[in-house]
Amino acid sequence: MVHSAGYPCRALFGAFVVVSAALVSLTSLRAASPSPEHLEFFENQVRPLLVTHCHQCHSAEAKPLFAELRLDSRAGVLKGGSSGPVVIPGQPGESKLIHAVQGKALQMPPTGKLKVDEIAALVKWVDLGAPWPEEQAPAPSPSTAVFDLESRKNGHWVWQPVHATSPPDVRQRDWPLGAVDRFVLHKLEENGVKPADPADRYTLLRRLSFDLKGLPPTPKEIEAFVSDDSPQAYESVVDRFLDSPRFGEHWARHWMDLVRYSESHGSEGDPDVPQAWRYRDYLIRALNWDVPYDQLVREHLAGDLLPIPRSSPDGKTNESILGPAHFRMIEHAYDPVEPWEDRVKWTDNQIDVFSKAFQGLTVSCARCHDHKFDAISQKDFYALFGSFAGARPIQTVIDDPAYLRLHSDKLATLKGRIRNDLADAWIEAAGKIDLRLIHEQDATIRKALEQAHCDEASPLFVWELLREKDGQALKARWAELSAHRRGQLEARRKFNQDHFELGWDLAGADYASWLKHGVGLPERPSKPGEFFIQPDGDHIVSGIYPSGV
Repeated sequence: MVHSAGYPCRALFGAFVVVSAALVSLTSLRAASPSPEHLEFFENQVRPLLVTHCHQCHSAEAKPLFAELRLDSRAGVLKGGSSGPVVIPGQPGESKLIHAVQGKALQMPPTGKLKVDEIAALVKWVDLGAPWPEEQAPAPSPSTAVFDLESRKNGHWVWQPVHATSPPDVRQRDWPLGAVDRFVLHKLEENGVKPADPADRYTLLRRLSFDLKGLPPTPKEIEAFVSDDSPQAYESVVDRFLDSPRFGEHWARHWMDLVRYSESHGSEGDPDVPQAWRYRDYLIRALNWDVPYDQLVREHLAGDLLPIPRSSPDGKTNESILGPAHFRMIEHAYDPVEPWEDRVKWTDNQIDVFSKAFQGLTVSCARCHDHKFDAISQKDFYALFGSFAGARPIQTVIDDPAYLRLHSDKLATLKGRIRNDLADAWIEAAGKIDLRLIHEQDATIRKALEQAHCDEASPLFVWELLREKDGQALKARWAELSAHRRGQLEARRKFNQDHFELGWDLAGADYASWLKHGVGLPERPSKPGEFFIQPDGDHIVSGIYPSGV
């Protein structure tokens, strides 16, 4: 670990660049191994097929083992069974396993032919060279075997507590510039490899520019660095590149390769993810503003829950709340046939991304069983699943709370004035309504009366029924309408009592217990008579509401 008071995030990236460059010659000595993409394809597309359709007859657990063939390890697959090898890496056309699932000569599995896409996945896997992660071939064991978490933790250094370690001794003492270099050089010397010669100034500048900015140096930058003989020339150019806006843009791309970034669903129809770009720009800003790594991780995992969120320098944006947006950058079906199945799928995907990006672990492997070789139990997976399943995609306000409330008092005062002025205008108009109704000189009144004749919900409905009556006829008709209305209300109350029960009272204390997210829920319920002011158009308000939300 490299620490830097001025550039915490940048120091991590810088250390990665130095170490990766020094180990280039070491990696060339190792044999080629499957790429992470090929291994992920095997785990997601191939291993489930083998487990579901083959292991019952061809694994360590099979009793009996059919045809002496085991398909629960790469060694078993390559060894084959009583009839010889069943997979020839890179040659699906010559592999007996592919012939079997295609129904050539022998049909496997006996329970029924695989789907077309499942057969295609097996063909692709063999064509890729039958990639399989390095693991010990499973030995026959009783099905009641207990997952021993402690022995797993004690069996590998990565699960041990961090402790101080002295840098190893090296023979070429003049090469290391720091403690990290001694670890690198020790491994080089251990493998009989000498460090590469120092790069010339032009090459060094080009490497720095691509590593830190993702762009080649400009002619002006090359000339300035090559001609700068001062002892601080290297440090100065590193500082300039780190201060460049291109630094955050370049390294945000690497970060998003881990947490995944998408501006659409990635499913049928492929609709856009609203405002996805805000997460991308947040990440660029965080890297360019030297946000410490631990703070960045907190924001990515719980940025909406931080008691003191990080604000933008201008105080207008709640930066922390943008961090968890990366959890939305996974595949969502646009219109899933089975919503719960889709929910399980993308929750599993979130756990997979979280554990790989922030822990370097494949926790998702423990979805169906205890992990094959890491200290991760199936209980660990479902503990995470419970946490992630409790979250859901929303859109929320990203304005800093203080900035969001900047004009609240003034707006409340203005709304109060509008309320009073509207009340005065309505009272004045109400004093003249009788004359307007009697004389029917107003075109608006005439149209309203025509509609009220057939619309019981109209406030003029009763007037329309009574305006031609007087004396006893008026009293009798009024009593008839009143009784009819009371009967309607009583019937509705009885129906509601018989068919419904109160779930919660949005005008009372129930609302305080709600977990409020998104842009539509206020901090507290509205009082009776609350209204919404239209921001444009001829109308001033759009409604008067009862108490509630």
